[in-house]
Amino acid sequence: MSYQVLARKWRPKSFGAGLVGQEHVVRALSHALASGRLHHAYLFTGTRGVGKTTLSRILAKALNCTGPDGQGGITAEPCGVCASCKAIDAGRFIDYVEMDAASNRGVDEMTTLLERAVYAPTAGRYKVYMIDEVHMLTNHAFNAMLKTLEEPPEHMKFILATTDPQKIPVTVLSRCLQFSLKQMPAGATAEHLGRVLGEEGIEAEPFALSLIARAAHGSMRDALSLTDQAIAFCAGPITAAAVREMLGAVDTGHLVALLDALAARDAERLGRELEQMSVRSIGFEAALSDLAALLHRIALAQSIPGSAHDDIADQQDVLRLAAAFGPDEVQLLYGIALKGLQELSWAPDPATGFSMTLLRMLAFVPAALAGEQPSKPLLAPRPVSRLSVPVPAVPVARPSIPHPVPAHRSPAPPEPAVRATRPAPQSGPDAISDWPGLAGRLPLTGIAQQLALQSALIADDGESLALSVAARGLSSSVTIGKLEQALASSGYRRKVEVRLDEQASTEAAEGPVTAHQRMELERTVARQALESAVQNDPVVREIQDLFGASVISSSIRAPEAGA
Repeated sequence: MSYQVLARKWRPKSFGAGLVGQEHVVRALSHALASGRLHHAYLFTGTRGVGKTTLSRILAKALNCTGPDGQGGITAEPCGVCASCKAIDAGRFIDYVEMDAASNRGVDEMTTLLERAVYAPTAGRYKVYMIDEVHMLTNHAFNAMLKTLEEPPEHMKFILATTDPQKIPVTVLSRCLQFSLKQMPAGATAEHLGRVLGEEGIEAEPFALSLIARAAHGSMRDALSLTDQAIAFCAGPITAAAVREMLGAVDTGHLVALLDALAARDAERLGRELEQMSVRSIGFEAALSDLAALLHRIALAQSIPGSAHDDIADQQDVLRLAAAFGPDEVQLLYGIALKGLQELSWAPDPATGFSMTLLRMLAFVPAALAGEQPSKPLLAPRPVSRLSVPVPAVPVARPSIPHPVPAHRSPAPPEPAVRATRPAPQSGPDAISDWPGLAGRLPLTGIAQQLALQSALIADDGESLALSVAARGLSSSVTIGKLEQALASSGYRRKVEVRLDEQASTEAAEGPVTAHQRMELERTVARQALESAVQNDPVVREIQDLFGASVISSSIRAPEAGA
């Protein structure tokens, strides 16, 4: 007997436990069948492998089931043993027609199909026409079916399925009941794979099934196909190591080691890890995606204590890295990883693109993570010719993420002194420690955002938050309410009190006390650092000595993003 692939062998035959992740559709269809409120046209939308065709066949069985004794009617629980159910499962029921619109997309094919629709069913209770990938039909074909789709014969039911509902005319959409099928959650997919392999008598490590579920990207059919591949690859129990090798996935230990090297600003260690990954022929696109996912888990651990699950093997590594990096640094690394994914196809090869992404992360990690002294430059300064030497672009510190000063540059000037205008804020046991930093991250716009950015923290006892502002127009009850909602969505439930302080200035006691003041000060410091670095650059000094030139400060510009 020939082997039947798992995706076909374990295709659900009823609205039961086999339909993973589509409970909302099953519930609606079951209630409609049980109450006899049947629509004449259904539209199933969703990505590949989520159950559109499977649901269509189950619905066709529910409409035509006659029960084990041949006397049954329409039911939400088709018996699976009557002649109609068996014929539909076997794909030979004459009154159930599946048509692929990708290869039968013209008006002639649609006209032929509709001409047969007027005749009564031959063997069943209803004629059911299932048109897959219906968005591939031509406009003329859609026009040909509109009238029949709106007022079909009593014995006729349409089931349409598509992966791209945006391409379906609204005139067709308005004539159908539309059900959006969800992508399968990775956890539910792994559980279903475990049940399937248990029935098949094949052992599998839980983490191996999790890897397969994540690689399937929400498609149960893809997950079962990958499981078939894993069975052949492992030739025995399915292990996480073997699945990782089969998928070209990177071991989380490599990603943790890369982040440890970034935290230590250790270029040599980073290079060794990259070399080991190259030797193992790891898929670098998947590695970057997994690195972004790991950074997401680290950000969650920082923002939501207890979000790291005990059943994940690298939980302790995630918690350790959450303490090693600041929240803004994790966000920066996450953004660089996503940008690297976008640029990977432009790189000379995937390994080079992955390596440059990691080196970009290394260049932007603050020196404070590695200790008191900034690390040495990755490359030594190149000797400069006396002819045709442009003014070099000098990296500028981004707000709230200061860069280390390279060894061959002059240090940035000290921050300008500030004078005291307010007393230090009073804090409770669970107080907000960095109000300017938090204010800059709150999901606010308009006047509410300006209230957050231009307010100074007076006191926070964990229940109420006292702020001071200099502008009267920022402290309306509506604006304060929006600020309280934004704080609650960020994990800080506070009753906000805003006090007017018309004597407040742009200077404060110990650095900026509002987000706006902090940004202004950082711009000033960055500008001074840029001017100082250019003035003291050896190339610029050499040009000045040779030609008696001088630098026009107003002409100095920070390099543009990506330059």
